[in-house]
Amino acid sequence: MTVSYTKKVSNTSFCGFSKLLFRWRGSVFKLIWPDLIVYLVLYGIVSLVYRFALNEDQKRIFEKMALSCEYFRNVFPISFVLGFYVTIVVQRWWAQYMLIPWPDTICLLANTYIQGQDDRARMIRKNFARYINLAFALAFSRISPRVARRFPSYQHFIEAGYMTHGEKAIFEMMDEQTKHHKIWMPLSWACQLTVRARQEGRVPDDYGQEAIIHEVTNLRYNCGKLQEYHHMSVPLVYTQVSWVVCETH
Repeated sequence: MTVSYTKKVSNTSFCGFSKLLFRWRGSVFKLIWPDLIVYLVLYGIVSLVYRFALNEDQKRIFEKMALSCEYFRNVFPISFVLGFYVTIVVQRWWAQYMLIPWPDTICLLANTYIQGQDDRARMIRKNFARYINLAFALAFSRISPRVARRFPSYQHFIEAGYMTHGEKAIFEMMDEQTKHHKIWMPLSWACQLTVRARQEGRVPDDYGQEAIIHEVTNLRYNCGKLQEYHHMSVPLVYTQVSWVVCETH
């Protein structure tokens, strides 16, 4: 999860930026300190060997090897490779953040267009919101390890109030047919509830029904794109090339 530091720089203070650069939580220092220690140890070993274990001829050979490496280091366009890699990673991170679905908008639409104060209307709105949240929980259980630990089985969705025993039986029956994700099922049920509410006259016009279903399809698109980002990582070969170029410099 991204570590927020906005409050730390909301106003100017003495050495405020310096304190920000040396924050530990969420910092680059926390990320690379094991590799940095290994690098410093190896660098120290090479330095000691050069100074105390090699004779003059061996030192000249070592220096020529170092100069050769320095020459070939400049052949690689490190600024282009690393800049392009960082751009891909940042754009990918921001796109995933913007795709995170929220139930607020669609639940507000359902509360606005599915009218009525009787038990039937309240039950429709309640089940509609439950289906939306069930779809979110199913989607994030396939993406987030923390959510997956919270909902390791359908029984846990029932205990959390997202699913009924009858719906659990439907999911298990579908699992026997295919192992593909079932995020679309609760969203389909939400659309059917909207159509039923329209037929019963609880949705006043076709525009309200269309607005709700359009928002449901948008949520389906966002959940699908998040799963695509989860399964399709940045190509490993490009990550390795960027690491090799960085290490050689």
